[in-house]
Amino acid sequence: MPALYDIRKRRTRGGGALPRRNKIYEKDQPVIRIALPICSNIFMTFAWYGHLKFRHVPLWEVILISWLTAFAEYCFQDPANRWGYGQFSAVELKTIQQIISLTLFSIFGVLYPNEQLRWNYLAGFALLAAGAYLIFRK
Repeated sequence: MPALYDIRKRRTRGGGALPRRNKIYEKDQPVIRIALPICSNIFMTFAWYGHLKFRHVPLWEVILISWLTAFAEYCFQDPANRWGYGQFSAVELKTIQQIISLTLFSIFGVLYPNEQLRWNYLAGFALLAAGAYLIFRK
């Protein structure tokens, strides 16, 4: 029994599991931490808005397809948040995600449903970017 106790004691600190080390995390690669949310937001934008061109598809099918697409989104966003936390605060991670989301949605809105990007949208995005500047200001 003492050997089992020693293993548990080494693996836990304060009752919780020790953090696992990850090669990507250890290398401290900010490119990965930005590229993953970009991929994530591409999937999420299509999960939320891609069905708008297919209004003839039953709603339950749209929901199912959206959930499957959102699963792919989580496969990118969760590692980005886990690996990014520490270099960035939770608020900074969310701000990065929102700025990426708005940028991608602007492109998506023009290309996919062929909507016009109006001046007031751009002004609103500029104000959000100013807010992001304040969040990252030390």
